[in-house]
Amino acid sequence: MPKVKGMHFTGLLLAISTFIIIGVFHPVVIKTEYHWGTRPWWLFLAAGLTCVGSSLCIDDTILSSIVGVTGASLLWSIGELFEQKKRVERGWFPINPKRKAQYSNHKELSLYNKAQGSNRSESHSCDKDVSYLTEQQP
Repeated sequence: MPKVKGMHFTGLLLAISTFIIIGVFHPVVIKTEYHWGTRPWWLFLAAGLTCVGSSLCIDDTILSSIVGVTGASLLWSIGELFEQKKRVERGWFPINPKRKAQYSNHKELSLYNKAQGSNRSESHSCDKDVSYLTEQQP
């Protein structure tokens, strides 16, 4: 890594790379769960172990670190994939209509989403009726 009058940029480069890698895997987990559910978890495992193993064989410190962080992020994504399924079941993220049967509470979830859909405009409106706040109690 180049030095500028005694300054070392390796740590900064690794920090930025780590931040970007983690930021990339967040939407990857969300999209993977939406389209394929938790079934591809083993792909994350294989890719993660491959990256971690490869990082042990790479001589360059920066490249080895980036590949190692990528591997660790892939392995961490396995847990996040299963957590994402729970988030979808709680209604925090949209459910894929093609995969409703793969969720443990898909019947309750569809009823919940219907109820939320009908009340969505009311719950997010800034023009709610607040007259009850100004009414005087006898």
